This record gives sequence, C-alpha cells and structure tokens, in this order.
Amino acid sequence: METEDSKFQFLIKNLIKGLAWFAVIIVAYLLVQKELNVYREQISKVGNNMFLLLTIFTVSEIVFGILPPEIFMLIWKTMGDPFVYTINLAILTFISYGAGVVGYFIGLKFSKLPGFRTIHERWLAPYDRQLRKYGGFLVIVGAVTPVPFSATCMLAGSVNLPFRQFLLITISRIVRFAFYGSLVWFSTSYQ
Repeated sequence: METEDSKFQFLIKNLIKGLAWFAVIIVAYLLVQKELNVYREQISKVGNNMFLLLTIFTVSEIVFGILPPEIFMLIWKTMGDPFVYTINLAILTFISYGAGVVGYFIGLKFSKLPGFRTIHERWLAPYDRQLRKYGGFLVIVGAVTPVPFSATCMLAGSVNLPFRQFLLITISRIVRFAFYGSLVWFSTSYQ
C-alpha cells in the first residue's frame, strides 16, 4: 500500500510541474505581448463576446479540458479592467467546477455501459491504477495543474470515488483559479 509520504511527494512533484507549465504560459505571453498589442482591438472583440468564450470554455472543460483556462484569463487581462476580470474569473471557476461534477457523473454512468470494460482495458487502465494508488491526490493534481481536470473527474466517477469526498477534493479547483488568476493579473501588469 502506498504511504501518505509517497502520495504527498506525488502531489508536490505534479504541483511543481503545473507551476512550471504556468510559468511557460506567462513567459510566452510576455514575449509576444508587444505583437498582441497590434491585435488588441480584435482581442477585445473576442473578450467582449462572453457567450462565445463561455461556450468554448464550457465545452472544453466538459470534453477533457482541452484549452487551458489561463488562455481565457489572458484574454480578459488584456482588456485591463480588474473588476471585469474578477467577475469573469469567478464565472470561469464556477463553470470549471460544475464541469468537473458533470464529468464525475459521466464517468459514473459510462462505467456501467457494456463496452466500458474494453475501453477501460485499452485506454484507461493506467490512469485507473494511478487513481487507486494515489486516490484523491490524483484528483487534486487534476484540479490544480494542467492535467485535464474533466478527464480526472470522469475517471473518479468511473471508479466510484465517494461523491462527497470528490466534492471536497475538487474545491482545490477554486483555489487554483484564484491563485493562477491573481498570478496572471499581477505578473502581466507591469506594462
């Protein structure tokens, strides 16, 4: 059986990887920021189209979290209004958390389908082993790092992780958005 120390080491190692990826995104943004100024008007038009952005984000969050939320944070950051940025960040957080819950139930229902065994053995078995080995720590890693959150939530549902435990663990997703959102705002504000 895995010790709490090795589970904690797994969490710390993946948190460091997540912060490294976040740093790459911020550095890339800072490097191309001058070029983005040329497109500021177009970016503002996209940023002002809340329905489009929130639809894209919602679909992404439900379907394996394809797009990093930081992209959306950076779009709204370029608009420069801290109040609007904070409101949009709160909306993204709510959508992401809700998409994780939807993902949990998709995994729960999907695991009961007849063809699930084949799919599980072919593609999900390694992740299933990791979830059983690291338990809620893997869900935390999915919630706070670039590991696709929705996929982690689907996996948690498919192995019947207790729902109350799942809800408590995924509160870390809210912490991630608050932390990364403030880092996006302050690390890109020195213009």
